[in-house]
Amino acid sequence: MESWKTITPVIELYSDGSADPNPGKGGYGVILRYNGISKEFSEGFELSTNNRMEMLGVISGLEKLKTRSIVEVYTDSSYVVDSITKKWVYSWKAKGWRKSDKKPVLNIDLWNRLLPLLEKHDVRFHWIKGHAGHPENERCDELAKMARGEGQTLKKDEGYTSTLTTNQNPSLF
Repeated sequence: MESWKTITPVIELYSDGSADPNPGKGGYGVILRYNGISKEFSEGFELSTNNRMEMLGVISGLEKLKTRSIVEVYTDSSYVVDSITKKWVYSWKAKGWRKSDKKPVLNIDLWNRLLPLLEKHDVRFHWIKGHAGHPENERCDELAKMARGEGQTLKKDEGYTSTLTTNQNPSLF
């Protein structure tokens, strides 16, 4: 009998996010690759942050998978990679979404989307240096920038806008 690892698909997920300015128009780009076949997708938002776009890229890629998979995630976001690999997010959740300095954790809505996906799939995170000529990272960056670019229909990032207060960005109100 074969183990689940020999029959479970191994997927490569490349992702990048972008916001300009930060916060500003946001977008993410993703490449999913399985058995040499790649699919690309992206999405843009009216107002978001770079970290949210980095997270949404990974989340959206994982949400597209139709079956339990081993997923090798490649991203230039140390925020995403470190939060998972150093287990910060699990500590934050256990502390009622507070960091060690007692300040509230940002992007709780996205962490709550990501954590169940990490239970569904066997996900391994790899940090890659951004803007360093890595072909898939460069392509994801291009997709993210195109998604938030001129003439694009941009969505509202409800999770971001619902957490704003007038103290955080008074010019938005």
